[in-house]
Amino acid sequence: MSTNPQAAQQMSKADKALLNQKSGVSPAVALFAGWLVPGAGHLLIRKPIRALLLFVSIVAMFSIGIALEGKVYTPNTGDLLDILGFAGDLGSGVLYILARVFDLGHSSVQIAIADYGTKFIVVAGLLNIVSAVDAHSLASGRKLS
Repeated sequence: MSTNPQAAQQMSKADKALLNQKSGVSPAVALFAGWLVPGAGHLLIRKPIRALLLFVSIVAMFSIGIALEGKVYTPNTGDLLDILGFAGDLGSGVLYILARVFDLGHSSVQIAIADYGTKFIVVAGLLNIVSAVDAHSLASGRKLS
């Protein structure tokens, strides 16, 4: 057994490369797929339970936000808080695109409970970004499980 830190680091790089070969998925593909469809990045790297939990959680949060008549942000409003909200919403990937195509949600908060809906939609997007980055880290071998 070697106690040389340099040898241990090289072994670690070899393990990471082996893990990356096992999944067969590029980290960039896992990141993009995870952003586009919640949980898809984890599904590609063979983590189906985690993928299912992320998909259900993110879709449920986004759907609850829409049901509460939350605001779906649009680009180019000029207001800094709207730009940040748009970035959060855009993190939902295909859910945001579907909401814009089918004109779901509202352009402004009209009832008190809609503010909670807006928060649900933004947090769903932010959670999806975090899960896509997690899939990238798993695919690249920077994170083991």
